[in-house]
Amino acid sequence: MRKACVGGVSGWITLGSLALSLAWGCAAMGPNNPSDLPVGVVDPQRILAETVKGKRLSDALNAFMKDRQTLVELEQKELRKLESELMAQSTILSQEARDRKEEQFREKMAGYQQKVADLNREVQEKQRELQNEFRLQVQKVVSEVAGQRGLGLVLEYGVNSGTLYYQAGLDISTDVIQALDREGSVMSAP
Repeated sequence: MRKACVGGVSGWITLGSLALSLAWGCAAMGPNNPSDLPVGVVDPQRILAETVKGKRLSDALNAFMKDRQTLVELEQKELRKLESELMAQSTILSQEARDRKEEQFREKMAGYQQKVADLNREVQEKQRELQNEFRLQVQKVVSEVAGQRGLGLVLEYGVNSGTLYYQAGLDISTDVIQALDREGSVMSAP
């Protein structure tokens, strides 16, 4: 019986030593010592602004929005014309004719507001579609750059990203920009 007790105590001592070893090992990776996990940081806004693909995306989105804006402006012009006619003729029209014109104006205004809402939704959808496509391309290149550098984690930096601070040496955005531009020039070559 005594032997079981001694074996039990030595087992506890061994287990305690193991727990201390683990605790010291975890402490070595704490805030005072660098982690074994290499980390990189990318700035998606910079990548969008500085890559050929990002500039193309912005240009395509701006052209799409400009086309939609032209449609809205044509509708606005027509509404202003109707409003001017209504104001100019309001004193000479009969009450019935004025009511008809006002009703036509309200219908046109409601149609205009619906068209503006539809166009805004269409622009937002297009923006989301283009950004998602670009994001997938960026993720692929970030994975490649991270693999080449031996990084285990890459964080985004920017507004609402959750990354509040990083050392400048961790930023791999320049490498990602160069790789994206190289990839784009290889794809566009005959």
